[in-house]
Amino acid sequence: MDYGLIAAAILAALSAGGVAYALLYPSLSGQTRVERRLKEFASPVATRSVADREAQNRAKRGQVAQSLKDIENREKARNKATLEVRIQQAGLTWSRRQYFVSSAITGLLGGLVMLIASGNSMLGLAGLFIGGFGLPSFYLNQRRKKRLKRFSNEFPNAIDVIVRGIKSGLPLNDCLRIIANEAQEPVKTEFRLIVEAQTLGLALTDAATKLFERMPCAEANFFGIVLAIQQKTGGNLAETLANLSRVIRERRKMRDKIAAVSMEAKASAAIIGSLPVVVALLVYLTSPRYIELLWLTSTGKVAMLGGLIWMTIGILVMKKMINFDI
Repeated sequence: MDYGLIAAAILAALSAGGVAYALLYPSLSGQTRVERRLKEFASPVATRSVADREAQNRAKRGQVAQSLKDIENREKARNKATLEVRIQQAGLTWSRRQYFVSSAITGLLGGLVMLIASGNSMLGLAGLFIGGFGLPSFYLNQRRKKRLKRFSNEFPNAIDVIVRGIKSGLPLNDCLRIIANEAQEPVKTEFRLIVEAQTLGLALTDAATKLFERMPCAEANFFGIVLAIQQKTGGNLAETLANLSRVIRERRKMRDKIAAVSMEAKASAAIIGSLPVVVALLVYLTSPRYIELLWLTSTGKVAMLGGLIWMTIGILVMKKMINFDI
């Protein structure tokens, strides 16, 4: 008997059995069916979770878009500011009647001064027009611009107070009261009006919208948009306001940098724009008969009118070139 052949046959049988066991055991034990069933159950759940997240994201994007659209529509409706709104934005307590009375007084004084100084009725009418319509509007616009600038400079500090208060656990309304009591003007007055509006039952988002009506600047608009979006979609208000404060400060830095870089161009534009007027005045003082031909002859009048038109176009072009919107 050949024992070597028998041992080889036994080893071959064991090897074949091991291979068959390794290949057929998952099917016989049901492991493959279990894994297949788990995949069948897990796949719809995963699909549903992904679909739910996408639906939630679409809903949030829709709410944000609707909020931005509503705010934009309100801004367009507010573009035409009335006289009362302009007076309020300038920080004045005048009424419409007081404004018109002041305009009439300045107009009469301006016309009287020009009439006495020149003895020409046309120049008197020009002084009346400038004093009655130009000077009051100019004063109102200058007051408004200065107040908006002070508000823009102080507003990031107010937002930082809100951020620190929320992080320390204070309610948002208490943070607004702190600003209304301790901030610098005009931020102090504007936030006091927000607190008073809330006391009367107005919602915070509506009160922030009123803030933008009184202070029509990008900073107040951003603040209202952040509060409106946060109210509808939720989120970390402190982090959002901190980002807003950083953006406002970066905008102010960029504005100051652009103002510094464009200062030379503005000075050149001012010199170029005032040079013809200064030269004409000096020539009139030294040689009046030489320059009187511009308004005594028809050719001079046409030349002077053309020069004024071209100078106006040049000044407008230079102003467009050196003014930047941030």
